[in-house]
Amino acid sequence: MIPVETVEISGDHATATVIKDGGDDPDATHRARISCTVLLKPGGHGNQVLLRGGKGVGRVTKPGLPIPPGEPAINPGPRKQLQKAVQECFLETGTAPMGLEIIIEVADGEKIARKTLNPRLGIVGGISILGTRGTVIPFSHEAYEGTITLSLDVAEAMGLETVALCTGGKSEKFLQALFPELPEEASIQVADFFAFSLKEAAQRRFSHIIYGCFFGKLIKVAQGHEYTHAGTALIDFRLLGEWCKAAGINGQKAGAVVKANTAREVLDIISHDTHKEDVIQTLIGKAVSNGRCFIPPKVCLEVCLFGFDGTLLGRRLASGEAHRQDVEGQTGDMDENG
Repeated sequence: MIPVETVEISGDHATATVIKDGGDDPDATHRARISCTVLLKPGGHGNQVLLRGGKGVGRVTKPGLPIPPGEPAINPGPRKQLQKAVQECFLETGTAPMGLEIIIEVADGEKIARKTLNPRLGIVGGISILGTRGTVIPFSHEAYEGTITLSLDVAEAMGLETVALCTGGKSEKFLQALFPELPEEASIQVADFFAFSLKEAAQRRFSHIIYGCFFGKLIKVAQGHEYTHAGTALIDFRLLGEWCKAAGINGQKAGAVVKANTAREVLDIISHDTHKEDVIQTLIGKAVSNGRCFIPPKVCLEVCLFGFDGTLLGRRLASGEAHRQDVEGQTGDMDENG
């Protein structure tokens, strides 16, 4: 049960307020005050429920979301929950069905929404009501995957042909600087969900998928990890050392790579080596090859590697056909300048 903070009843309406507990989910709405006011409409038709978003609840302005433009940003799941709760209340109390108006409000919802993806998704004026259970579970892949999917839906609905997938806020900023022509909606933070985001993007009408990352994520993708979280996707430093040696790094430095503890340490080891670019291109090539497994040949995949200061360390753009040629020993897909 969710504890109710306050209940106020006056005449033909009642208001209940809860304090959201986000648990360990990295949620900007943790501790938000969410209120629901129910107004009786005796003149309404039986079981008729009018749902409105009050102060602090966003309004949808762009296509591609589960709710059409013009409607309050209250997803289908919560809408069904509200309808079900009303029916249960009528049954339990024996009250004759009548029309109801339900208003959802969130204190400081507009301020909270600035910390979310709502502005980019075209949801203005407040937060979204997204819950599906009414309960909190530990941070799940499903929650983040749902956000990625929604973002891709909005980009597709806007008719965008290119999406820029990035691992976080910093890589997103660097990608936006590299591709200033792309609208904000094209940038999608996918965190550790490399394979999932590529598969989802491939199901839509995008012709160009860009993936921006830092050195650690690049190594993991190059080594075949579909999900790159540090807790489950470990870097094989021995294999990385072999790749470095094959790219021209001398035996002593390659040995240091094998003994390294972090990707950042590896980057420091090779940073002033004349074969640094060869190592980076080797890793990017392997990352492109692994990424192409999740998207059709007609879609271009571009991988961009950034330094921690935003410097573009390497880049490769390949279509499916160009990739096949590269595998056969040609280099027509190399594109260092754009």
